[in-house]
Amino acid sequence: MNDRMLRALRGQPVDATPVWFMRQAGRSLPRYRELRADAGMFEVLRDPEAAAAITALPLEYFPVDALVLYNDISTSFFGAGLHVEIHPGLGPVVDRPIERPEDVAALRRHDPRVTMDYIMDQIRLLAARERVPILGFVSAPFTLCTYLVKGARARNVEETKAFMWRWPDAWDRLAGFWADHLAEFAVAQAEAGAGAVQVFDSWAGALSPADYERFAMPYTRRILERLAHERVPTIHFTTGNPALLPLVARAGGDAVGVDWRVPLDEAWATVGHERAIQGNLDPALFAAGEDAALQGAADVLARAAGRPGHIFNVGHGLTPGADPAVIRSVVDFVHESTAMIGMEGGA
Repeated sequence: MNDRMLRALRGQPVDATPVWFMRQAGRSLPRYRELRADAGMFEVLRDPEAAAAITALPLEYFPVDALVLYNDISTSFFGAGLHVEIHPGLGPVVDRPIERPEDVAALRRHDPRVTMDYIMDQIRLLAARERVPILGFVSAPFTLCTYLVKGARARNVEETKAFMWRWPDAWDRLAGFWADHLAEFAVAQAEAGAGAVQVFDSWAGALSPADYERFAMPYTRRILERLAHERVPTIHFTTGNPALLPLVARAGGDAVGVDWRVPLDEAWATVGHERAIQGNLDPALFAAGEDAALQGAADVLARAAGRPGHIFNVGHGLTPGADPAVIRSVVDFVHESTAMIGMEGGA
């Protein structure tokens, strides 16, 4: 079993820096469309064998050290009794969005082991077959709610922010509902065989530090504390606003995932070197050619300075324009150039 990523999460020495990429099993891979055929994402997800094949697909192209589930954060909406569709350019769209405080009560309490058993089945298949850890994930409540509160979701997610400012008590019920259910979903993934869970807060960068501390951080912390109690290794990822990083670190997580907007060494000093860190190559570099991507990777590794606890990743998801050959070159470069450092760290 290749346990590099799990060892790095614990801050332990590794034989080489572990690598995986957000959205590594998707549109950048030529065989992805073939495996998807004409089926929609949620149709594929309900077929655990088909979903597992997509999750494992990256290993046909590059030797990553973890497989992240083929899934979407919005699958949790199905468990709560909502119907959701993926609309190009918009992302997940629900049939009954939250408009007013009274709408929160309509959300259905559920056990994800039952309502999303197909996700757990996918994890079991992968855990039995693969020799790298399976990485599960859930959304942070704030990010999930940006797809649930009614309104055209823009970069500043103003409809979500207006709801939480106008009705803070209703927001507490809404975010609290999701904190509890997302925590249970994450625990269920670990029970099924996920080696770690990443909590995504992809839209937290739209918040000021004060609003993040009041309206987002307490609910994300609730998830991370539950996972810590259950001894599930965690990665806490946010993007878009480096000013939030001290608060993100306070919210919890065995590792903090950072984007490219802050240098890795500065981010790690802020988070604290007793914690692991994940990141932080700009994913656009994979569309810029091998030389540019390798130069960016070398800078990230230089800033990590061989310190135990670094997981190499992009600062957000791989894009459709990412070249699989360039990705392979970066993975090989990270492994080869850190092998001696890892051995020295373990001496």
